[in-house]
Amino acid sequence: MFGAFRASHVNQGGLLWKTPWKLSPTRKANARSRLKKVDAVIEAVRASGVECTALDRALELPKEHEMPAKDKYTVFSPHARGYRKGIHKVPKWTRLTLRVNPKGF
Repeated sequence: MFGAFRASHVNQGGLLWKTPWKLSPTRKANARSRLKKVDAVIEAVRASGVECTALDRALELPKEHEMPAKDKYTVFSPHARGYRKGIHKVPKWTRLTLRVNPKGF
């Protein structure tokens, strides 16, 4: 069929953006470096003497080196098998603070 609605590989191929089922070592390293950069910013703001509620909440979060690998690379999901899913499956996961998960999961 020809014209504006002709079949193409993209139209027939199914998923266009395929997400791998686990993080690659490079993406894990990038996630760790992002967490370390956030820790450095929180520490710099704390050292400057500024006081605010957002800083108090940020100081309660665990630092990158205190987090277990399970919490660094996965998040709690009530719908996933085993109640965990890869952090890269969360929309906009590089911009979100996903450091705290329910106890026992």
